[in-house]
Amino acid sequence: MKRHPLHLIIIILISLTSQAQYRLNMAEDSPIRKMMIAQMAIENLYVDTVDTKKLAEDGIRAMLEKLDPHSTYATPKEVKAMNEPLQGNFDGIGVQFNMYQDTLVIIQTIANGPSEKVGILAGDRIVTVNDTAIAGVKMSREEIMKRLRGPKGTKVILGIDRAGIKDRLSFTVTRDKIPVKSLDAIYMIRPKIGYIRIGNFGATTHEEFLAGIRQLKKEGMKDLIIDLQDNGGGYLQAAVNIANELLPKDDLIVYTEGRAQQRQEFRANGKGSLLDSRIVVLVNEFSASASEIVSGAIQDQDRGTVIGRRTYGKGLVQRPIDLPDGSLIRLTVAHYFTPSGRCIQKPFTKGDAKSYAQDLDNRYKHGEFTSADSIHFADSLKYYTLRNHRTVYGGGGIMPDFFVPLDTTAYTNYHRQLSAKSVIINANLKYIDHNRKQLKKLYRNFDAFNLNYEVPQEFIDDIIAEGKKIDVKPKDEEELQRTLLHLRPQLKALVARDLWDMSEYFHIWNEKSDIVRCALDFLEGKNARQ
Repeated sequence: MKRHPLHLIIIILISLTSQAQYRLNMAEDSPIRKMMIAQMAIENLYVDTVDTKKLAEDGIRAMLEKLDPHSTYATPKEVKAMNEPLQGNFDGIGVQFNMYQDTLVIIQTIANGPSEKVGILAGDRIVTVNDTAIAGVKMSREEIMKRLRGPKGTKVILGIDRAGIKDRLSFTVTRDKIPVKSLDAIYMIRPKIGYIRIGNFGATTHEEFLAGIRQLKKEGMKDLIIDLQDNGGGYLQAAVNIANELLPKDDLIVYTEGRAQQRQEFRANGKGSLLDSRIVVLVNEFSASASEIVSGAIQDQDRGTVIGRRTYGKGLVQRPIDLPDGSLIRLTVAHYFTPSGRCIQKPFTKGDAKSYAQDLDNRYKHGEFTSADSIHFADSLKYYTLRNHRTVYGGGGIMPDFFVPLDTTAYTNYHRQLSAKSVIINANLKYIDHNRKQLKKLYRNFDAFNLNYEVPQEFIDDIIAEGKKIDVKPKDEEELQRTLLHLRPQLKALVARDLWDMSEYFHIWNEKSDIVRCALDFLEGKNARQ
């Protein structure tokens, strides 16, 4: 094998780098020059053929991984996939996901989409597609997308690993055109009290919100519940636009600031459509980013009441940096701060994405979801609201004004197993398939359905029988009766969803929500839990 003499290698490297160094006016110890020498050496001298494009991408990813958990690199196809849930319609299975340690983790299912309808949940891991493993095999994101995507009407079989379930679950998903809406529900929850649930903050959120407000005002709305539970965020400007509808002129909504970015403030213009309404904002541990901008602004300006559980704690601003081939770097350039000056970003160790991802699990184990007393803030994180000077805290999410604990006893083990094994969702699909026309004829509108419909016993019996077939049974009669307390309204809500839409689903299901009921107690002047 012919070898390059050492002096020839040095000459080649000097020749290759001198022009680039001249163009960039780089110093001798420039990190960029160092990287270019390494890249040119590999490209020109390495023993085997290398994919230099992939090497560059791996290098970018490695650099970003050493920064914060939210600075990321995306290929052109990944960019398209990330943007679709916030921008418009697309064909697919209807999930938002991230790749974590070579496994596809579902972050959120698209409301009323194919995956949600068959019972796939946030937190599920897709490990096989049509019996082909996609987890733990170093399959590229592009290849995974090819297997998940397909024309509307075609089917794909997904193998799912779910936390707390020993057996692998299997779901057959029929691909469809996914209507991506930001608002999951809009309805009058009580006389004079409107309810809007925002699923994410996308390009159409403000427009949808205004349309919803007009609808509710026609129905007599005076006060409003804005439900941001499970809302993982989205566009900062969309959050600013929503907050603008609620706050008086010149009220600070949020500001951003970073090492290389000067402070940028976002203030209300005083032309909002809800300046005279009482506002309650609902949050939980999955409310993040843009959701925390809205809830933080409402709390700091003493404009409304925040109810629920401490939010996620994502207060980093990413700037998209477009690369020539259509790929994208989302680089954290600033923190965002609530009007009182709180930084909502929870602590993290640079380069330790694993610990960051486990934060919610740790909070659950420490009892933070079930007891406000388990949440401790240092005095150094103490801030004060701007009008009433109430104490609030920074350093990791928005702590609500009224804490509502997670009821870990509400669902029996039997109920959880029926749900995890898809017994409930499959029975519902079967029931709707057989009874849709009759139900539509019997109940001309949702109000009639909500007032008169009762889940038939044969529906319940079918679920119990299907559970027995896979050895899912209640341990005794007491567990069965406790299960039925929540199963019956769940089934009624699912039937309403499939006959109408998600607003009707939440219309029914919210009556079982402790957080929603706390909001209603507050607005109706009843005792609210602190």
